[in-house]
Amino acid sequence: MKLAEALQERADLLNNIDQLKRRMMSNVLVQEGEDPAEDPVALKKEFDGSIERLTVLVAAINKTNCLTVLDGKSLTRLIAEKDSLSEKLSAYKDVAYSASQAAHRARNTEIKILTTVDVKKWQAEIDAMAKQLRLLNNRLQRCNWETDLIED
Repeated sequence: MKLAEALQERADLLNNIDQLKRRMMSNVLVQEGEDPAEDPVALKKEFDGSIERLTVLVAAINKTNCLTVLDGKSLTRLIAEKDSLSEKLSAYKDVAYSASQAAHRARNTEIKILTTVDVKKWQAEIDAMAKQLRLLNNRLQRCNWETDLIED
């Protein structure tokens, strides 16, 4: 199995676990004399099996990410860099958006609101980070499809 396939299975499992949890919750109480739409015990068994599979899969994904090296860095390191860059990009976009809204007068008064940052410079930096993030995502995706999952 390729790492990308394991990541897809993990996402499917997480969705399935969430659905099973909701289905169990909606079938544990019924009106006296009525039967639940689904058997909570059977749902519990399916839920437990999905949790067990998720545990094995996450351990294998984590091990693979730690041991696989791309451009001199582990996938774990590259994923951390991607997450950090994504967070930074989001914050910079928010600041640039907020700063670009400042070209108006507050509440029709004579007080003029001015920006404290050079929006054009920020936007150039945002564009460069967005490209860097896109390229990093592409490299990670390619590696995920080329890398075999390391299972115990």
